Amino acid sequence: MPTADAITLQGMRFHTRIGILPHEGDLPQPLEVDLTVWLAGAPAPRGATLDYRELYAMVSDVVSGRLHYLEEVASGVADRALAVQAVGRVRVAVRKPHVALPGPLGYAEVMVDRTRRD
Repeated sequence: MPTADAITLQGMRFHTRIGILPHEGDLPQPLEVDLTVWLAGAPAPRGATLDYRELYAMVSDVVSGRLHYLEEVASGVADRALAVQAVGRVRVAVRKPHVALPGPLGYAEVMVDRTRRD
């Protein structure tokens, strides 16, 4: 079985305008993102690195605009991560803790797991 080297940024927190309800477009609300990337060609060659700042910046860029759906965030982050040559696989989880539902809920979450198709 092949091995895989992964990098995870867990629990990144942002305030953004996300949702389909009118007030969600006006008021920023918390959003949490987990990102795991697996290096292409793992195990990685000795000394191979991927700058965490680059990963964080791509997530921050995706969540900076007006968003409607968690799926939109997860797909956008996954697409950008897979555009990095060193990345062969990506998993993104996006959580929205304040969801307008008629009962208690910890959070809504969307998770995508994608592999580079070269």
